[in-house]
Amino acid sequence: MGTRIKVCCIASVAEARLAASLGASALGLVAAMPSGPGPIDDALIATIATHVPPPVSRFLLTSRTAPSDVVAHVRATHVDTVQLVDAVPEATYAALREALPHVRIVQVLHVEGEAQIAEARRAAPHVHALLLDSGRPSAKVKELGGTGRVHDWSVSAEIVRAVDVPVFLAGGLRADNVGEAIRAVRPYGVDICSGVRTHGALSEEKLRAFVDAVARA
Repeated sequence: MGTRIKVCCIASVAEARLAASLGASALGLVAAMPSGPGPIDDALIATIATHVPPPVSRFLLTSRTAPSDVVAHVRATHVDTVQLVDAVPEATYAALREALPHVRIVQVLHVEGEAQIAEARRAAPHVHALLLDSGRPSAKVKELGGTGRVHDWSVSAEIVRAVDVPVFLAGGLRADNVGEAIRAVRPYGVDICSGVRTHGALSEEKLRAFVDAVARA
């Protein structure tokens, strides 16, 4: 199987259909965040989610962390996957599995150093996949994704080798570096937002170039 492609920051039904038509296997729908690009309101997330053609996955990116808050957020948006962009207590994983057993759980780890290898090992037994990004949760205003920065891929490669769940790679990917990233990390999938956008809008030309680069890698 080839490397999966997740297109994030989807902002309309038209963008969702374009991304799906060009080969995306998952779409990211960004809810309220402390910072970063792409947030849309929950009603629009739910509308887009209902129009995504199968078998494309619909990811809700939530910054909520409390068990009941995350469960309520997923229920309100009609998605099939929840992407937890911040650290959560183990009780949140348990609540999701009990209340929404059909929903897949993806935990984001922001790769700031080798400490994330141990974090990955701790989180992996509780989730269906991990996603490695380049945010800074420790910043005064939390950065939880969408930074456009590349992190240390050697750490990401160590994480891929250390866990038994699929790993998505995000953070500063573009058509001109995604091949190198795939060869270095060997991720299950790659995730892109700003690298396929022009003036904030999804670019068909950039997305085609990105999809072609992934296929060549």
